[in-house]
Amino acid sequence: MEQYLLNIIAGSLAGIIARIFMMRLDYRQYPGYPHGLISHLSLGAIAAALGAVAIPALINKDFTAFTFLALAAQQFREIRNIERETLQNLEEMRLEKRGKDYIEGIARTFEARNYLVMATAFITSAVALAGLWYALAAAVVLLIASVRFMAGEVVGDICEVVPAEIHFKDTLLFVGDINIMTVGLRESREKILHDALGVMIKPLNDNSRATLHDMGQRMAISHTAAVIMGSKNEVDRPEFTPLVRKNIDTGAVALYIVPLEKDIEALLAAVRRTPLLESARLKPLKTQAGRIASD
Repeated sequence: MEQYLLNIIAGSLAGIIARIFMMRLDYRQYPGYPHGLISHLSLGAIAAALGAVAIPALINKDFTAFTFLALAAQQFREIRNIERETLQNLEEMRLEKRGKDYIEGIARTFEARNYLVMATAFITSAVALAGLWYALAAAVVLLIASVRFMAGEVVGDICEVVPAEIHFKDTLLFVGDINIMTVGLRESREKILHDALGVMIKPLNDNSRATLHDMGQRMAISHTAAVIMGSKNEVDRPEFTPLVRKNIDTGAVALYIVPLEKDIEALLAAVRRTPLLESARLKPLKTQAGRIASD
């Protein structure tokens, strides 16, 4: 194995660097600093080492060592369960919930990133057999591909997001033509008219309409807006809770929020950059084009 030391080092370094590039501390506020970072970077280093060692193990016909990849895959699946449980525990104390769909998406992402690290290390280690410069070029390409793969689609890719007027009809709160809720107290209605913001999210086609129909996706939109913009919501003021409601005739949805700072452009940007959840991505147009399998 000593003669393949360069392959192992090159693959391991490429995998570790890929994990560092994919580690982002953003509005989701997870993983935390520093313990979450240490945990995920350590797991990334293990995944990189396993991927890098696989090529020398195969060349030397050391299939026992190669089977450790299967064990690693099992451990990474356990990581997803741990992440899910951690986020669900944190969810209990949040006023603006992420939702189960969002939590499941984050947990899957952390599992998938370890597989990407392992694949990066494996391919870099294999290419290193042809020379160090080839390995360097392969590592750069794989890093770019990994970061692009993890980017994903956002709400702005499938919907038109525009400002909407907030107004009342008696005690009924509306954003545009969508009824949000009933607000009984006059002082609350006055504060909402003064401080609140409304956004209309219009689907571009039937696929995006089906995605917006998903409650998990709508919770993700309200959570993202509340975390980025701040919220005046409090446990004893439910009328200030950010909400997303749907027009049942058009499929468009409206977001209502009372932010800490009244900045409509920042709110529009926050909504547009909300990630699309894997569980919410429905594509009925493809079904119509290809016909249902039972036809």
